[in-house]
Amino acid sequence: MTIAHFCILLAALLPIFCAGIAKAGAFGRPGSQGGYDNHDPRAWLARQTGYRARANAAQANSFEALPLFIGAVLVAQQTMARQPLVDGLAVAFIVLRVAYIGLYVADLHVARTLVWTAALGCSVALLFASRL
Repeated sequence: MTIAHFCILLAALLPIFCAGIAKAGAFGRPGSQGGYDNHDPRAWLARQTGYRARANAAQANSFEALPLFIGAVLVAQQTMARQPLVDGLAVAFIVLRVAYIGLYVADLHVARTLVWTAALGCSVALLFASRL
């Protein structure tokens, strides 16, 4: 298993991490007091505001970024790109996506967009890594 393969696993876990942020502190409280509703979690999340809503949006965006990243890693490896380059781009993607989540939750929208763009750039670079 390469570092890039491990990064695929980490990228797949990032949406779950975001969901945890959105739901943190709401377990064990009654629904009437804003507590988490496990009977209808999507509706509960849809009613959230502030950092919880932003964490839920980061969760959705993390799912959206996942297919391109997974495909890009696999294409890079199938086209025999240099493994240190593939690993480096995959690690950079994970670091940037973690930063993206933090910036999203903190509501730092301009920095978030720049970091999102850089992470997208890592995925695109992976697609062309055999030529780099």
